[in-house]
Amino acid sequence: MAVSKSSSGEEQDKNGQEHQEKQEALIPGLPDEIAELCLLHLPYPYQSLARSVCCSWNRIITDPGFFVCKRSLSLSLPYLFIFAFHKSTARIQWQALDPRSNRWFVLPSMPCPKAVCPPGFTCASNTRQGQLYVLGASPMVTPRSFFAAGNVNGKIIAVGGSGGEYNDSNTCVESYDPQTDTWEQVSKMRVRLARYDSAVVGGKMYVTEGWTWPFLFSPRGGVYDPESDTWQEMKDGMKEGWSGVSVVVCDRLFVISEYGDCPMKVYVPDRDKWLYVGGDKFPRETIQRPFAVSAVEGKIYVVSSGLNVAIGSASEGPNGEFIAKWDVVAAPEAFRDLSPSSCQVLYA
Repeated sequence: MAVSKSSSGEEQDKNGQEHQEKQEALIPGLPDEIAELCLLHLPYPYQSLARSVCCSWNRIITDPGFFVCKRSLSLSLPYLFIFAFHKSTARIQWQALDPRSNRWFVLPSMPCPKAVCPPGFTCASNTRQGQLYVLGASPMVTPRSFFAAGNVNGKIIAVGGSGGEYNDSNTCVESYDPQTDTWEQVSKMRVRLARYDSAVVGGKMYVTEGWTWPFLFSPRGGVYDPESDTWQEMKDGMKEGWSGVSVVVCDRLFVISEYGDCPMKVYVPDRDKWLYVGGDKFPRETIQRPFAVSAVEGKIYVVSSGLNVAIGSASEGPNGEFIAKWDVVAAPEAFRDLSPSSCQVLYA
């Protein structure tokens, strides 16, 4: 005869198991507070493996306060998270790169119940908090795809795109507050832009239509100020020279041009002018379009077709000129058919 446990008996067993886990030493011979420090020093890619060592390690590492403590002790390190997709099947794949060891690891699958067009999504991040946002469709105020997004003072601003019942999302702008998990509409753009690149510099979001090669028309652009909730026209020099994908390094705006040998330029606000960056030539032979770009701590990360990664730095000379240096991290052959849609640097 099968004997079933009562609910009270099951609860007692559960409480007993939890009590045993708490009594079990994390690392035999070490006080638990020292053992916890050892686990905090464990690099991000190895945390999932460490969880399988024992129940007590899993309990510590999965605790929400684990990353908070790691961050407060300045033990978090930057990793490159890449939103990629297979060129022929459009199957989404998340890859991450440890730029110190050049080791790749796969992230869990993104919840996505329907077939999608990966470039229609847009990614944004809260770099220091280790938070990644993938935006598109509902439950945004206005469902949209192929749009721009950026983190402005801790809020995610979504700009333009296509979609919506009246196809009016090309001018609609909305703001997401991670603290309250809510969306709200903000001031609309003044014009509909056909193609997007965007950057957040000095607490403002810059959105450009961008050049299309060959240069057939003059681009348009706007600047969103969240403090006043207003849009302004982008300066002529900025929009005329914004001829590629942008990246912000130390509050300076750079673009990697999408034509020729992909020269890099830096924008000089006081002169409303772009200057070419000297030094190493961009590794165009290895880094093929399309590009996805991100930056942190003075390092520029350019992910290309096949997920090869160029890691660059741009230093300013005494006369205001900038010099670039580039290194290339070749991706495994298995990534040959993957194309980057976005990349974000997160501390983990």
